[in-house]
Amino acid sequence: RFKRQFIFDSVAVLSKKYREHGSTLITEHGSTIGNINAMLRNYSINTVFMAKEHTEYETEIERELVKANPGIEFQFFEDRTMLHPGDLPFHCSALPELFTTFRKEVEKDLRVRKPADAVVKLPPTIDVQGDGKTLEEIAILLGIEKGLELRFKGGESEGLRRLKYYLDETQLLSRYKETRNGLLGDDYSSKFSPWLSIGALSPRQIYWAVKEYEEKYGANDSTYWLVFELLWRDFFRFIAMKHGKKIFLKNSIRGGNAPGKSEINMKRFGKWCRGETAQPFIDANMRELNATGFMSNRGRQNVASYLVHDLGLDWRLGAEYFESMLLDYDPCSNWGNWIYLAGVGNDGRDFRRFNPERQAAMYDPDGEYQRAWLKAEG
Repeated sequence: RFKRQFIFDSVAVLSKKYREHGSTLITEHGSTIGNINAMLRNYSINTVFMAKEHTEYETEIERELVKANPGIEFQFFEDRTMLHPGDLPFHCSALPELFTTFRKEVEKDLRVRKPADAVVKLPPTIDVQGDGKTLEEIAILLGIEKGLELRFKGGESEGLRRLKYYLDETQLLSRYKETRNGLLGDDYSSKFSPWLSIGALSPRQIYWAVKEYEEKYGANDSTYWLVFELLWRDFFRFIAMKHGKKIFLKNSIRGGNAPGKSEINMKRFGKWCRGETAQPFIDANMRELNATGFMSNRGRQNVASYLVHDLGLDWRLGAEYFESMLLDYDPCSNWGNWIYLAGVGNDGRDFRRFNPERQAAMYDPDGEYQRAWLKAEG
């Protein structure tokens, strides 16, 4: 619901920008492979440029498109990470399994490519071939809800506005490390993830904006920590490149049995989804997710730990629910974090349980966050 609206709004902004540049963005609805194949035939296209993906569903689409169009050149670009895979000090197949080892290796000689310049000229408008679908028609087909107010608006311009706000206008970046575990409001963390998740902001774009910020206002632990978090994001994408569909399997990249009961109990799961577990800190976070499509990083770790270690449920239930609800859903970050917390991924420890009472005392000592969401949705 939230992600669909965010993507739709972003496409609408992109379509507007194409028109402003005197060109046309062709929009379709239906089968990804079928529609792209039809476009390639209808417009006599000889070269396709695509951002490279590394999770099962997306890579299958890439393979099918290449297979179905042997006379067309497909050029794939690795632009979804801060560090280009070709600039790593090791081949992806030799990627360290622990983040700390990965970070220490890449930080010895951190190479971040400069973003390409913005496009200033596009091909002229063309006549749309075939049926085609207007954005208004697609909105109806997708069931886009009129009047749905998103916490964050889609589109590159909104992403750039957030980047400027968080860095230059407020200098909140200089306090990021101290505030990043906050729960209420939009300023305790960068909130770049919605735009990063669809490519409306580039991690390299953010990195170089941070470097410019450091020159203006000075570097500190907080400016480093934002880059540190971008490295975590890279790490999970590289893990997906290395392990493929294993990140979606119950025992994931470790193999063997997942720790804990790991049950499929839809009654317990339903209570977790609705924020009706009777654990106030967990319920408040789940109700925020259900109402807005967003949850803090601190909240995500706690509700995931609770599902796995307190409710004894299969971690994949939680990962799939996050996939269906998160406005900033990214397959590599989502599933990478879930296998990490479930003890079947890249954690050096076999068991990582968060105590929700202790976490609430640390991060919501006055209960303000819990009251806000339990009262609002109660």
